[in-house]
Amino acid sequence: MTSERQRQEVDRNYDAFVRVLGTILPEHRDQLALMREGRIVDYFDTPRAALGAAVQLFPDGIFSIQEVTDEPIDLGFWSHVGH
Repeated sequence: MTSERQRQEVDRNYDAFVRVLGTILPEHRDQLALMREGRIVDYFDTPRAALGAAVQLFPDGIFSIQEVTDEPIDLGFWSHVGH
């Protein structure tokens, strides 16, 4: 079950992601952005790599992963990958 804190983190990260998308798109198109506290922590080429890093860096499960693409997609629960 998604906690309120997880939902808030996903919402905050998505809002921050949409604001910077235009600047990161040329260099990071089709990569995955690992996010926490409204910041992009790193970029990854595969979902497995992004999730592996997220689990190691954030064992509390409070993070989100967003695909860098022309059309931002709010995946809601699915943009949050946690425990």
